[in-house]
Amino acid sequence: YSASQWLMFQTSGVGPMFGQLYHFRTDALVKLDYAIDRYTREARRLYAVLDGRLAHSPYLAGDSYIADMAMWPWAHGISRQGHDPREYPNVVRWFEHVRSRPAVQRGVKVFRELRQQSLDDTAREELFGKTQFERR
Repeated sequence: YSASQWLMFQTSGVGPMFGQLYHFRTDALVKLDYAIDRYTREARRLYAVLDGRLAHSPYLAGDSYIADMAMWPWAHGISRQGHDPREYPNVVRWFEHVRSRPAVQRGVKVFRELRQQSLDDTAREELFGKTQFERR
């Protein structure tokens, strides 16, 4: 498997689907069961693909870590996405291994600091769109 294949998998599948799942589970002001269920099921399928690959390799694309760095931020929220991490032992092993890297730990710290900032109404409207904002 090449790094470009896994980067395409991340940009065309994992990023959009996990992004929608995060939005509808955590950020949407109106909870839509259909959307949550749809994206949860699609994320389950994508995690199964990742777990299958990681059963045969410590990294997604052999010695090239670029695909892992692109995928890791999206894939670390298994529990928050409504999945049981025990169903994906290879993803969990991979996640912990990547997380142990000092550069990743520094990045996580920056992300946590940024995530603690709350959104005011203007920022929320810019991030999620006026339609979402008006439904509050």
